[in-house]
Amino acid sequence: MSQMDIDRVLATIRSFSSQGAAGIQKPASPAAPAASGVSEFGRLLKQGLDAVNRTQQSAESLAAAFERGTPGVELPQVMLEMQKANVSFRAVTEVRNRLVSAYQEIMNMPI
Repeated sequence: MSQMDIDRVLATIRSFSSQGAAGIQKPASPAAPAASGVSEFGRLLKQGLDAVNRTQQSAESLAAAFERGTPGVELPQVMLEMQKANVSFRAVTEVRNRLVSAYQEIMNMPI
């Protein structure tokens, strides 16, 4: 995941957080489905997961190339890509943990 992607995801999370603090605005017609059929949040989450997956696959292929002794593949480059993949995976795990926590909190609310 590139720095721009991470910044964009963080900005989106912050905007969701500020919307939650200010109160969630209800759509004009609650029964009307989204025009595209897929929520913006779901699309953003899928893009983030796809980016993390690409980062991990890239790191794995670079590590395999280094193990094979491919010329031009250096250890620092491999280590950097592995760390990028690790950080992006930890970020996704943290987002998942926060979503599960929010879900549990909502489910425990009295009616």
